[in-house]
Amino acid sequence: MKTANEKSLQCPTVDLSIIEKLLNEYKDARGAVIPILQKVQAEYGYLPEPVLDLIAERLNISASEIAGVATFYAQFHLKPRGQHIIKVCCGTACHVKNAKNLSAKVHEKLKINVNETSEDKLFTFEEVSCLGACGIAPVVVIDEDVHGELSPDKLDSILDKYKKSEA
Repeated sequence: MKTANEKSLQCPTVDLSIIEKLLNEYKDARGAVIPILQKVQAEYGYLPEPVLDLIAERLNISASEIAGVATFYAQFHLKPRGQHIIKVCCGTACHVKNAKNLSAKVHEKLKINVNETSEDKLFTFEEVSCLGACGIAPVVVIDEDVHGELSPDKLDSILDKYKKSEA
């Protein structure tokens, strides 16, 4: 079995020294897995495998237990995410107003499926149960920006703006 340091050599963008400092802060704290994972994700944008292995080593917990916590909570992500997170609401009001057409537009325009990130790491596409904006259904949230009463054509032009702003 490879150590966290050996795995980080396979994933050179992971600087384990950042996490070493964090783990020293929590070295005697019991039940610190979730705050550690939150801080790691804030640092990297996701939870890299070498970092999860290092956390397991330092906390003397199995890597599978750490992975179990990371996969149980929807807030944690095991793969890199895009600069912009697109959330298409699929709640009842949005569903009735054809939210699936918005998901189809995202797929068509960005060539990514639900829970995927574009190759250029610009967008991550998610479908969510409810965004709590039923009065302006169908709704898409991109980052923190709420876009309501959308048609696929309106969404197309919104996505173009995000793409142009990154060019």
